[in-house]
Amino acid sequence: MTDARLHGADEAAFIAAARTDDTARFALQTEPHRRALQVHCYRMLANYEDAQDLTQETFLRAWNKRESFDGRATLRTWLYRIATNACLDFLDKRTHRTPLPVDLPGTGSEVRYLQPYPDRLLPDDPHETAVARETIELAFIVAVQHLPPRQRAALILRDVLGWPAAATADALGLSVASVTSALQRARETMRTQLPDRRLDWHTATTRELSADERATVKAWVDAHERNDLVELLSLMREDLRFTMPPDPGVLVTARSALDSWVSNGFGGPGYDDWRCVVTTVNRMPAVVEYLRTPEDPVYRLFAIDVLHIVDGRVAELTGFPAADKPWLGLPATL
Repeated sequence: MTDARLHGADEAAFIAAARTDDTARFALQTEPHRRALQVHCYRMLANYEDAQDLTQETFLRAWNKRESFDGRATLRTWLYRIATNACLDFLDKRTHRTPLPVDLPGTGSEVRYLQPYPDRLLPDDPHETAVARETIELAFIVAVQHLPPRQRAALILRDVLGWPAAATADALGLSVASVTSALQRARETMRTQLPDRRLDWHTATTRELSADERATVKAWVDAHERNDLVELLSLMREDLRFTMPPDPGVLVTARSALDSWVSNGFGGPGYDDWRCVVTTVNRMPAVVEYLRTPEDPVYRLFAIDVLHIVDGRVAELTGFPAADKPWLGLPATL
């Protein structure tokens, strides 16, 4: 089955729409690609809101360049090319989109602009290997941010989307030799950022949470709702890595993370009445926390903790304020 047929693209219909000034007809052909393009922009930028904006920019550029589409490439490929270059332009102008160094040994860099991606907005095509779990997890998204923009694009196009070198070179305006060199350097950097992870992401299709993950999340929710610090500590690896973007700082070790939560009131008056809801973001288990303060009749949305679980214990915990992220689709109260 061809790429075009697989993704429902009808090049002939698009060419016909592109030759008119009918925006509705144009949107009918391009809209089915929105979710996949937004994931692509998210990988490039690590920020959901930026990815949403750049997807809109992609469609605007596609409309303005519509007459240049001649059907030699699939519509999907053409749109990915536009999206990639829109993201590169964005990164060239936004120098703050660079990981910040962390003054702790062995912790690499923090990405304070990182945002979670809701699973409900991922492409639902069962054949879409571009959203394999290993390529949307937070660790991968953060690691990619350590690459210079064009290395980043080369890695994503070649290793995640499986593009040929020639097509990648054409999309990036580079020679095949330059793309090959950029990809080699990108892979080397990714090995340093993800030393325990495999690099064949384009063949990885794992989607479901394991039994160990489900059991650990259940125990985590129970301990959190009971304010059981001892149990929470037992569920974390000693070398746990904790961040809470956009707040600065990385905490390493379970004890330092727990001490920081206690110092910020966890388990004390006003921070001791919790209800938790289990969900997934970035194809990872996540716990949504709702807090009820004294004299408040309802539990209010507080934060979402994304857990990376290894052998039944939490190895990485990334917390995000949740009330300011409507795209997560979480109810404001319980």
